[in-house]
Amino acid sequence: MQVRMGLLNKKSDWTTEQFRAYWRDQHSQLASQLPGLLAYHQNHVTDSAQRGIAYKRGPELVDGISQLWFDSSRHMDTAFAEALGKKLVDDENHFIGRLRIVTAEPNEVIAPPPPGAALKRMSFLRRRADVSPETFAHEWRVVHAALVKTLPGVLGYRQNLITHRESPKGVVVGYEGLPIDGIVELWFENTDTLNAAFASPQGVETMQHATTFIDEITTFLVEPFVVV
Repeated sequence: MQVRMGLLNKKSDWTTEQFRAYWRDQHSQLASQLPGLLAYHQNHVTDSAQRGIAYKRGPELVDGISQLWFDSSRHMDTAFAEALGKKLVDDENHFIGRLRIVTAEPNEVIAPPPPGAALKRMSFLRRRADVSPETFAHEWRVVHAALVKTLPGVLGYRQNLITHRESPKGVVVGYEGLPIDGIVELWFENTDTLNAAFASPQGVETMQHATTFIDEITTFLVEPFVVV
């Protein structure tokens, strides 16, 4: 399975409310028609503070993060090559000021709760300069995943390892063009349980391990909206 994730910034002359409403009520109707689409979720950013952790933050600021799941990269590429793909681009240009795309391999460590049933935090990860992509993948998916599972109060945890980058959409770039290695999805009951989890002994151990392979962690609280 592959997940295509859009990093969205609204047009500067659109209010946050206008952007959210159009993305949720109008654009979603087009994207939901993509052939081969298994699921489509929107994540509306509600808070860009570094919640739960004191860690070096990257420069990224986004208004929303989309997630579209397909069986494979081939199914995904075919879907966007259809006539509907052109309609999507035209509609994106109407309300999105900046759109970058990453494709990732999802790894569900703890099955998440139903959408809207818990607080969701998403994070962009950038590996340390002295850490290879292969080492990053191992440390994150094997060692770090096991540590996060011990956090008190964690309700869901998904890792998305990035394999492809476009910045802007349609322009394939290398790592330096969009230096994000992974996107985290974490679920907690509320901000209090989120903060308590990372302040716990298990949380301290988890973040100590993070310093061995992660340079930047850029967190966002999001409000998910399920389209498909």
